Amino acid sequence: MALYEFLKSKLHGATVTQAHLDYQGSIGIPEDLMRAAKLREYERVMVADLTSGNRLSTYVLRLEPGCGEISMNGAAAHLIQKDNHIIVFSWTMLTEDEVKDHHPALVFLDAHNKIREIKTGEIHAPA
Repeated sequence: MALYEFLKSKLHGATVTQAHLDYQGSIGIPEDLMRAAKLREYERVMVADLTSGNRLSTYVLRLEPGCGEISMNGAAAHLIQKDNHIIVFSWTMLTEDEVKDHHPALVFLDAHNKIREIKTGEIHAPA
């Protein structure tokens, strides 16, 4: 059975509020944003820095709900720094049958890391 990798969710336009070099690594995300983006603690994510163009892979650590913080930790703090704007992507593996019913969660944030809008994307069949 073939599996295809698709976008599961994204947090778009998050602002990094902290960057801690002296840490084992990860990205800290408030629990309310994790729920909206269907993320789990320790789940692998890709982070794209809209400010610098850097991209990296790390895992999620849960922060206090509603705190408005986004923290880059460990080596990632060299590439993505405080006040940078980022997108956090998560992925899922789907079978051919699952693709047609898949709708990724697209969570758009304001400058204070509060939810501005949530959309669900649709997967369109190739023409």
